[in-house]
Amino acid sequence: MLTVDRYRQEFEDYLSQNILKQEPANLYDPMVYILGLGGKRVRPVLVLMAAEILGSDSKKALDAALAIEVFHNFSLVHDDIMDDAPLRRGEQTVHERWDINTGILSGDAMLIKAYQLFEKYPGETFRQLAELFSSTAIKVCEGQQYDMDFEVQEKVSIDDYLKMIEYKTAVLVGASLKMGAIVAEASAENCDRIYEFGRLLGIAFQLQDDYLDAFGDPDSFGKQVGGDIIENKKTFLYLSSLQHAASREAMQLEHLYSINPPDPSSKVETVKGLFESSGAAELTRKEIEKYTTKAFEVLEELQIPEERKKPLYNFGKGLMDRQV
Repeated sequence: MLTVDRYRQEFEDYLSQNILKQEPANLYDPMVYILGLGGKRVRPVLVLMAAEILGSDSKKALDAALAIEVFHNFSLVHDDIMDDAPLRRGEQTVHERWDINTGILSGDAMLIKAYQLFEKYPGETFRQLAELFSSTAIKVCEGQQYDMDFEVQEKVSIDDYLKMIEYKTAVLVGASLKMGAIVAEASAENCDRIYEFGRLLGIAFQLQDDYLDAFGDPDSFGKQVGGDIIENKKTFLYLSSLQHAASREAMQLEHLYSINPPDPSSKVETVKGLFESSGAAELTRKEIEKYTTKAFEVLEELQIPEERKKPLYNFGKGLMDRQV
């Protein structure tokens, strides 16, 4: 059983051998560029880990792992265009370095490339991978649309928000694990369980990300604290505050989310105070714990020797052991 770092290196080596510059350059160079910006490679690592945990050689899952990473980065290229984002992982976004049309077309080619990678698997494995990939990809698109709708939608329910983060983030985590299981020819029950483990962990992770955006240590979190507040994003914290705050405080919160002061520091501190006083901060911590606990309960149901569950348990624990 390889360590996470070894899975990551195994994947990086395969990526460098298979995503190469070719003609026409303006179609393929952006693909090489975005995939070369790095990142934690969480999703491909999960594909490789699941394949080996469920009895296969991780090398057999490299094409599925590459497909997931290519798809993930395709979605980032298009998300950056929609958000007009200038930077990705500290470097210029594709549409800034080239142009919008190049970003759109290169992103489209990445999506097609992801599908092509599944063609390397035999018939039944290909069918299962393609079906899972298609259903996951459309959910990711739906999640992105929900997220865009929420920016202009006056009322958003907590259930709607949880559905959005499930579709936009969590289903791809679940699919990554299930793809590894499919390559390993695991039982249908184990495929479904490992998917559910990833889905629940993905929801917990996104809720924690929302929480840390407001209350995390900026040095360990790696992002600007209060970014969601500055951008008036309707997160679980915000929606829970509206639901549980007194009417006066709820009105104050809604007002603060309607303004964009030149210096947002006072707004951020006031909103954080409302998150605390309304009980939303505590509710969010409990929700994170609830989904994390559910994920590990599903992991216990996986029908493999206990020793083989440890890498997934350690991975999940490491993912959630950020400063909460």
